[in-house]
Amino acid sequence: MIVTATPDLVLDVLEAADPVTQRAATAKLDALKSSGADFAATMDAEVGKAAAASAEQSAAKASEAQSDALNGPPVRVIKAPASGEVYRKFEAFILQTFVETMLPKDSEEVFGKGTAGGVWKSMLAEQLGSQLAKGKGIGIAERLAAAHPPASNAADKAG
Repeated sequence: MIVTATPDLVLDVLEAADPVTQRAATAKLDALKSSGADFAATMDAEVGKAAAASAEQSAAKASEAQSDALNGPPVRVIKAPASGEVYRKFEAFILQTFVETMLPKDSEEVFGKGTAGGVWKSMLAEQLGSQLAKGKGIGIAERLAAAHPPASNAADKAG
């Protein structure tokens, strides 16, 4: 199917728009046309109005920033993942890679063709890897956790 751009395309889009907005825009354009004002001068005036509004907003933000400077910035609390959670996610990623290489290459009947088929296959491998890692997995997470004990225990013993 070939789409040809016609002058009526703009009118069709305008008709599909909100009627109230359409009438307001048409009225503004008619007012500019009937006043005989220079388009560039009108645009410069509108840019000036927008710049003034932007300056007012910047001043409001600056006073807000000064208030924050006195009270200090808001504190953002980031919850650290459980000690084994990071290792479990890593193991899930490794298992996803293993599963994805084990899935059949010619599986267009199941997953579909092209990019969409590849995406579905990758999503299946991701879910399978995640579910395998939720169980006992293959031991990667356990070995990594044993090799890297949590740092919070060392800080507790020192204090």
